[in-house]
Amino acid sequence: MKTGRRHKPQGNRKGTNIFAFALTAMLFALCLPAEAQQPTKVFRIGFLNVGSPTTSPARQEIFRQGLRDLGYVEGKNIVIDWRYAEGKPDRLPAIAADLVRLKMDIIVTGGGISTRSAKDATATIPIVMTQDIDPVGNGFVASLARPGGNITGLSTLAPEISGKQMELLKEIVPKFARVAVLGTTTNPGTAQALKETELAAGAFKVQLQYLDVLDSKDIDNGFRTASKARADAVLVLISSVLNTHRTRVVNLAVKSRLPVIYPFPEFVEAGGLMSYGVNFADLWGRAATYVDKILKGAKPANLPVEQPKKFEFIINLKAAKQIGLTIPQRVLGRADKVIR
Repeated sequence: MKTGRRHKPQGNRKGTNIFAFALTAMLFALCLPAEAQQPTKVFRIGFLNVGSPTTSPARQEIFRQGLRDLGYVEGKNIVIDWRYAEGKPDRLPAIAADLVRLKMDIIVTGGGISTRSAKDATATIPIVMTQDIDPVGNGFVASLARPGGNITGLSTLAPEISGKQMELLKEIVPKFARVAVLGTTTNPGTAQALKETELAAGAFKVQLQYLDVLDSKDIDNGFRTASKARADAVLVLISSVLNTHRTRVVNLAVKSRLPVIYPFPEFVEAGGLMSYGVNFADLWGRAATYVDKILKGAKPANLPVEQPKKFEFIINLKAAKQIGLTIPQRVLGRADKVIR
């Protein structure tokens, strides 16, 4: 008898394949919600500033917008812990220590005095400077090209600024022989700024009188001394004290009828005569790119410190009128912004 070849039932194999496919699809579908529920890494950014929330809100918003443009959303993948010393530098060390204790992923500083406190508080958490006049001289970085530590960011180092400020004062002040300089010696970078101002004064054959402003009461004394010494104009250096009390500064300038040039546009917006210097809004926007690079794995030691790329000149004609000063048309034509 011939033995026939056995055949496996086709229906069973087909049914097995369908079952396997269905099982695989079901398992895959079950995995999707699990993957979707994986928590997004939320980075913690500590922001350290000697001023107050009202000192420079526009710059802070530019920094936040820079982060948003790079895909960071507060409360979703980043949290920013805003800390302010309210114009009292002695509070900064404790605030910086608290940010370190809270294990921030990055600390962003709003100026040299804040950077110094952050540096003293940690040698491991990355620190991004939004602005510092002399990062190398202040001991924050080994060099601009190779920071070498846990600090990097933006510098306001631009020696030509002092010369430009002197030039502008000379063009608007008929008699230009004596200039009072207001600054704060305890502010990191003041020594460098004063050195550059002295060089510029030498070129214009101008006599300088430096007046130290260590706290708010020194502001009144400074303008009183400048008036008694018959200063023809006043030049204000970057100072946390002067910036925090800028309304008082511009009011005293009007009361003393003294032409004053400031380092920040916020002084002019508050009623000051004119400002020339680094475009700080640009620096704060660029600081966001440093935060992004570091959060993506870059080391501060390998990120070169960038110098200013944009500068701005602003004039307030209302302030000029208050002190009886006429701004030449040629000077107005060079301004980036004129407040009328």
